[in-house]
Amino acid sequence: MGAQIRVYKRRIRSVTATKKITKAMEMIAASRIIKAQRQVAASSPYADELTRAVTAVATGSNTRHPLTTEAENPTRAAVLLVTSDRGLAGGYSSNAIKAADRLGERLRAQGKEVDSYIVGRKGVAYYGFRQRDVAQSWTGFSDSPQYAHAKQVAAPLIEALLKETSEGGVDELHIVFTEFVSMMTQVPVDRRLLPLTFDEADEAGEGGEGAERKKGEALPLFEFEPSAEGVLDALLPRYVESRIYNALLQAAASEHAARRRAMKSATDNAEDLIKSLTRLANAARQADITQEISEIVGGASALADANAGSD
Repeated sequence: MGAQIRVYKRRIRSVTATKKITKAMEMIAASRIIKAQRQVAASSPYADELTRAVTAVATGSNTRHPLTTEAENPTRAAVLLVTSDRGLAGGYSSNAIKAADRLGERLRAQGKEVDSYIVGRKGVAYYGFRQRDVAQSWTGFSDSPQYAHAKQVAAPLIEALLKETSEGGVDELHIVFTEFVSMMTQVPVDRRLLPLTFDEADEAGEGGEGAERKKGEALPLFEFEPSAEGVLDALLPRYVESRIYNALLQAAASEHAARRRAMKSATDNAEDLIKSLTRLANAARQADITQEISEIVGGASALADANAGSD
């Protein structure tokens, strides 16, 4: 029985050490969520205003720009998938990957080829293990993205949109990321960034040009310098960068929240396991004590019988 007690004590020490790690990771993730939430709140107004500005240019001119004009027969689409660089975040990355797979199936059902662009080591590893083609990937900044990272990701996507499909370009740009709703709720979503449609622009915020169109009000007249096309050339890359940056921030906040929830669950499970092992160790120790007492009593009784026989 002594050996069994030593096994229980060794397991208790191991689980206790693991509990300290998961508790520390839970606290770190909880502290980072606040910063990530602030960044999301700070970036959203800028992205919404850029969307309104692009919509104003598109509705106030007759320019057919490649980034706002719907292709007659779209044949190729780019899908940007945002996952995490690290694990221990529950089903965060796997849920985003499943959403991307559903989007890819839907696009292929429409007769479109899909070019995959991936942010995060988890997504890269998933596609690499299944030998899926990846047009380009980025890693190393999923939990703390900067605007420079968004520009780095947006550059090849905009370049692909400006190319002809016969030369490897794409007609559409979609993004799949995890939207931060609350500390307990994070939802994987897919959005089409380009070509920009008025319905999608309306969803960017309240009170913009889309709200005026819904009310049936007249649109304002604009004069563009040097030209509407020149304004679109300047605005649309910023629009893509801001939307990707906002998605990266939403995904980072969601990752921290998912990791906090997963680590809290792991810490609670460790506490339950420690209690269970402690009970088993106490039971084994009690059984060991009972056996020793029985042996002592049995020995004393045998000795007393032997002394009585000798008399």
